Amino acid sequence: MLKKNNYESLFYIFLLSHVIIWTAVPYLSNVNLPLDTIEALAWGSNLSLGYQKHPPISAFMVEFIYNFFGTQDWAYYLLSQIFVIIAFIYVWKFSNLIFRKKIYSLVSVLILEGIFFYNFTSPEFNVNVCQLPFWAIVVYYTYQSLNNERTSDLILLGFFMAIGFLSKYLFIYLIVAVKIIFILRLIEGKKFRFKFLLPGIIFLIIILPHFIWLIQNNFVTVFYAFNRTGIAETGVINHFYNPFIFIIKQFGILVPVFLMMLTFVKFNKKDLTYLKKDNYFLLYINFIPVFLMLITSIIFGAKIRTMWMTPFYLFIGVLLIQVFKDYLNFINLKKFFVVFAIFFIISPVSYFYISITNDFKRTDYPGKEISDLVQRRWDRNFSNNIAIVIGDEWYAGNLSYHLENRPRWYNTIENDLSLITSETGVIYTGSPKILKKFCPGIYGTIKPIGICMIGSK
Repeated sequence: MLKKNNYESLFYIFLLSHVIIWTAVPYLSNVNLPLDTIEALAWGSNLSLGYQKHPPISAFMVEFIYNFFGTQDWAYYLLSQIFVIIAFIYVWKFSNLIFRKKIYSLVSVLILEGIFFYNFTSPEFNVNVCQLPFWAIVVYYTYQSLNNERTSDLILLGFFMAIGFLSKYLFIYLIVAVKIIFILRLIEGKKFRFKFLLPGIIFLIIILPHFIWLIQNNFVTVFYAFNRTGIAETGVINHFYNPFIFIIKQFGILVPVFLMMLTFVKFNKKDLTYLKKDNYFLLYINFIPVFLMLITSIIFGAKIRTMWMTPFYLFIGVLLIQVFKDYLNFINLKKFFVVFAIFFIISPVSYFYISITNDFKRTDYPGKEISDLVQRRWDRNFSNNIAIVIGDEWYAGNLSYHLENRPRWYNTIENDLSLITSETGVIYTGSPKILKKFCPGIYGTIKPIGICMIGSK
């Protein structure tokens, strides 16, 4: 039986269980790390202020872990879950500012287990997962800044907005929401203080090096982001079809959340005058980013990929509990925990089953075995170490991750041939037909890629 004073203990038991399950399940069921994690590791082997696809924070994070744990796959699954639970912790901290009862805060977090972003897809550390803690922290410090006006909170708000933006550019949708909330509060009559400019100033200072990198690299990351939306595709229909699909997907994502709510909420007619103060903040912080995404799709005909919405629903549980807390039927709370337990169990079981029964996933790629073969052949032919691997993030990235000397990854070195000297050990990966024609070293094929090795005898 639940006691009033053990809700916080239950919260931390939930966090620990989540971390253990979602670190162990992918580690035990996957042969290789997922694509996006290998991609981030490839970037991390050659740290930069930006990359062709994304800003740099996700690469910095995995490289930090690599320096401690090397090629231990479980460490990168653990990294993902650390990012998830930090987000959960800040949702909990935020909800404690909104609610007097801990049970409300607990349910606000547990309800997130109904959203597959925070369980089933979370083992793949990527830019979407990387945003999660910073998204939650920014919301927390936005609320604190508005209510307490502490300089320290405003400084931290600016810092984490910058780190979130440097995780993925879509973080800008939350930043815009935060700016709108501040402006609305000022319009309501809140006295303007110059320290309210601190978050923006700190944000600009921190992202400045990356912005300079963007200029030097012809805004390659920005163009990649636009290309992923498909806005270059012509056709008026995209301005209607893509937003419609986006809306349908959002309802689909939230169906489990609504099911969990239905277990202990009696939805009566609601007096909308109840939506004041904290409720307005919750409405804005939950819906402005989603609305801006919808507007983007309408105006540009952009195709919004489902995974891009990963951080957008972190506070949906807090909003729902706040709006309907007068109608919570705690007699049926056990039903909620039963439904929660079903989602909590079925998600890792499904992941494990799919992983071990489907042999055609990226996570079945024998990256370590292939790297061992390449390393042995290299050692038979050359005396120096492998310093550079060149090719795409998957095939070349796997070599960079698994090979003994952690060679730096490059997509191409056409613009910096000075990297290659007589002492530099280089491996090219790519099309077998092309490499075989031009390889000046030792050539081999490990389907479906060709490998060219150039080193010192």
